[in-house]
Amino acid sequence: GQHPTQTLLDLATMEERFQTLVGLRVVLMGDLRYGRTVHSLAHALGLFGSELTLSSPERLSLPEEVRRDLDQMGAKVTEQPDLEKALRGADVLYVTRIQKERFGDLAEYAKVSGSYRLDPALLRNMKEKFAVMHPLPRVAEIPPEVDRSPHAVYFRQAFLAVPVRMALLSLILTGSVPPGGGR
Repeated sequence: GQHPTQTLLDLATMEERFQTLVGLRVVLMGDLRYGRTVHSLAHALGLFGSELTLSSPERLSLPEEVRRDLDQMGAKVTEQPDLEKALRGADVLYVTRIQKERFGDLAEYAKVSGSYRLDPALLRNMKEKFAVMHPLPRVAEIPPEVDRSPHAVYFRQAFLAVPVRMALLSLILTGSVPPGGGR
């Protein structure tokens, strides 16, 4: 599954923050198997030469077909289950929730549900422009105290959904984007 319009606003958020999409070091964390947003985003970031680090429970790792696509485009992809190690040198942490509704067996969900959670202490030594992103809604993977961090950009990311999707609709319906891109 894919989520292309979410990817457009994710890319807009990153471009706004870093003034480029080329060569970013992005950690994808959480439910990489069922999370449609990370499938689309990984592909797009691969096109921009980003370095992707995957951090998830083994049961929720990125699907093989997505990995194959990334390999075919020459994307640099590594796996690092230890989030602290994964974050070293990163520009972006893209967090996804572990989706309870994807589990037929709640015991299986219970095994992985709390396994990937952002510890706010990990943000202390990050780069100044380091960004924590999330497609929302979140559950417990990002504690509320992270909301006050200058690294938390997920509310800005959500805000950009309307102008990005307005610009996309305008482009589809009229063939052009209004001045300001829908903002």
